[in-house]
Amino acid sequence: MSRFQVVSGKGGTGKTTVAAALALALATEGKRTLLVEVEGRQGIAQLFETEVLPYEERKIAVAPGGGEVFALAIDPEQALLDYLQMFYKLGSAGRALKKLGAIDFATTVAPGIRDVLLTGKACEAVRRKDKSGRFIYDQVVMDAPPTGRITRFLNVNDEVAGLAKIGPIHNQAQAVMRVLKSPETAVHMVTLLEEMPVQETADGIAELRAAKLPVGRIIVNMVRPEVLDEGELELVRAAPRTALARSLSAAGLGGARRGGHAEKLVDPLLTQAEEYAARYALEREQRSVLGELGLPSHELPLFVEGMDLAGLYELATELRKQRMS
Repeated sequence: MSRFQVVSGKGGTGKTTVAAALALALATEGKRTLLVEVEGRQGIAQLFETEVLPYEERKIAVAPGGGEVFALAIDPEQALLDYLQMFYKLGSAGRALKKLGAIDFATTVAPGIRDVLLTGKACEAVRRKDKSGRFIYDQVVMDAPPTGRITRFLNVNDEVAGLAKIGPIHNQAQAVMRVLKSPETAVHMVTLLEEMPVQETADGIAELRAAKLPVGRIIVNMVRPEVLDEGELELVRAAPRTALARSLSAAGLGGARRGGHAEKLVDPLLTQAEEYAARYALEREQRSVLGELGLPSHELPLFVEGMDLAGLYELATELRKQRMS
């Protein structure tokens, strides 16, 4: 499996939650995973119920089997200072530039610089080794920008490499793209079984493929349990109202006489069944669209009461069961 897992998806699909669960799943059996955040939302800290993440790698969770999950919220300004120190040895001069506002200018105005720094920092963590030559992290998981931005975000280093033909910036951009376009990397798409997220997923995958970036898997999130299958839905549609009322009465939900409690339940139950049938048909159609994309897929359940830390561990267990880790 690839060592650099990039997780993207349309806003609202739960990509940050999936990235966090994937990091936990990959950290089992004593492994070390780094979970990287690049959008400055501190979503990882909220999910793991911890304090705001600083610009440093910090352990935030222990996975089953003794593995460890570390997290890093990448700050573009700090990443640029690291870059200037690494290649130009600016030291205190770099800090002076920050005070003068030059760092903020470079990361907000200069085209592509911000994304180069963010991807470069993550790729550095992927490549980093200890003195014995072993990788510091077995896996690096990035909670990446949404589907609409992901290809440009990952491919911006190619643009910079084209502008800077020689020198440290060129070499850095080339080194980052070697990681991003190698088998070490996989870009996963998170979606829901709804028309717009599925369409954005299909469009995003097409863009990634056109840019020759490695597409990984499709993760369908917040899947609601199947209540009635197709055959059961047909029975509901065909059953006479009186028969339904008698069945409700037999189940202890009121008498079957006209106007009785059971009969009053028939209309709302039929309405719910129709709504479920419409959703069932839509989800089946969207699964078919995803299947045509030719990628392995995984499904994660919906947590009706919302996501908490316990739920995050449950999702990680589900990903392990589905051999995502």
